[in-house]
Amino acid sequence: MAADLKSFLGRRVVEEIAGAVGRVHPGFRTREFVADATRGLSRKELLARGSHVAAALRRHLPDDYEAAVDVLVRSLGPQIEANAPEGQGMAPFLYLPHVAFVREHGVEHFEASMRANHALTRRFTAEWSIRPFLDRWPERTFALLGEWARDPSVHVRRLVSEGTRPRLPWATRVARLVQDPRPGLALLELLRDDPEPYVRRSVANHLNDVAKDHPDLVVETCRRWLTGASPERTKLVRHALRTLVKKGHRGALALLGHGEPARLKVTGARVEPGRVRIGGKVAFRATLTSTSRAPQSLAVDLAVHFVKRDGRARPKVMKGRTLELPPGGSSAIAKTISLAVHSTRRPNPGAHAVELVVNGRTFPGARFTVLPARGRPARTRRGRAPISRRPG
Repeated sequence: MAADLKSFLGRRVVEEIAGAVGRVHPGFRTREFVADATRGLSRKELLARGSHVAAALRRHLPDDYEAAVDVLVRSLGPQIEANAPEGQGMAPFLYLPHVAFVREHGVEHFEASMRANHALTRRFTAEWSIRPFLDRWPERTFALLGEWARDPSVHVRRLVSEGTRPRLPWATRVARLVQDPRPGLALLELLRDDPEPYVRRSVANHLNDVAKDHPDLVVETCRRWLTGASPERTKLVRHALRTLVKKGHRGALALLGHGEPARLKVTGARVEPGRVRIGGKVAFRATLTSTSRAPQSLAVDLAVHFVKRDGRARPKVMKGRTLELPPGGSSAIAKTISLAVHSTRRPNPGAHAVELVVNGRTFPGARFTVLPARGRPARTRRGRAPISRRPG
């Protein structure tokens, strides 16, 4: 997908930007801009392409930034009407250079840049371009975002949460929010019952970010939110606590009703097939049988010890399921594990292991071997992926 996006932001898109700007700014020299913006563009990665085109826009638009950004805003196309821009495919990335323009050239022009961010986020997203303003103008930015939390546009309301995430993927961290997330949490209070799932999902992801540095603060926030909670807010809380549940955080598990240590016997744990090539997939299966005299509410996850490039195996916890077991009751567990190659994870050959993590407690599982993809050398890595001999 990243390669497709990178290719998308090429000459055709640059020409489309030039045409849109030329229609609202007759003095714009489209040919010169296209030649400038495409020079060396193909050698750059996606985000660097956005910055490269933005730099060309800065050279060819009026010298005065506020006049230049006004031209860009007037050149924008229609707003995204649906509440899920994922359905737009790659088309919104047309505006990646525009948000780069605001981010890299507009931080000293607060009002003009925030008007641009408000317009851009309704067509693409301004979550990247708003972050420098959180550092440079924190009080002004948070005050404005408090107003935007009530904006009629779902995209603007989502920006309030998404743009202030401390650890937003593919963007710089906001150090002040990593250290003290309370200004962002105050905005989430305004959005926790937003009518759109698109916004509530961002709120959950924001809380999940905060949980990585302030787990107890997030648990306490979620405990308060669960008082009189609607089904939609309860779902938000569960999603927000997912990382803490995977890590076995006792407070998070207890809040979701899984606080008691699991009393189980695991039988029939196996991975099929036991040997798989990179690009394939395996299925883990096991049966859980309660050894408790009382009913148990269980959160069942898998810890897969993937072999890394250095030959060491490190666990990645994969979300499983929740279940209720009566005394002596049993339940079958099944989970597919993909060894496909992704831009964010490349499988490596070697000995892998799977463990069950139930209510934060580890139970032994099974092993499997990953082989090189066909046509590659058959060398494998031994990997260090221990199977627990007794529950942790």
